[in-house]
Amino acid sequence: MITVSEEAKNEVTRLKGQGEVDQNAFIRVGVKGGGCSGLTYNLEFDKDLKEEDKLFEDKGVKIVVDKKSFLYLVGTELQYTGGLNGKGFVFNNPNANRTCGCGESFSI
Repeated sequence: MITVSEEAKNEVTRLKGQGEVDQNAFIRVGVKGGGCSGLTYNLEFDKDLKEEDKLFEDKGVKIVVDKKSFLYLVGTELQYTGGLNGKGFVFNNPNANRTCGCGESFSI
């Protein structure tokens, strides 16, 4: 399962409330090759559910991930931060053995 922090839920709610994101959209998360640690996270809002997708819901936020990416993301929490590195969604992934300094790439 992939979970959502309270801060991430609040940011998704804010984006949808301002009309920046379609009310029916869910969060699609995934993993692809690249970055300084080997794998990078991908996050986008989407409305098209594919047959091989896994759908989760936590705190009223729907999250979709493809089967291949799910192997890397199981147990991950989607968080939102406004820290020194800038505002944005971040992944707290217990499967990552190594992450880069910016937190956008990882290895297992």
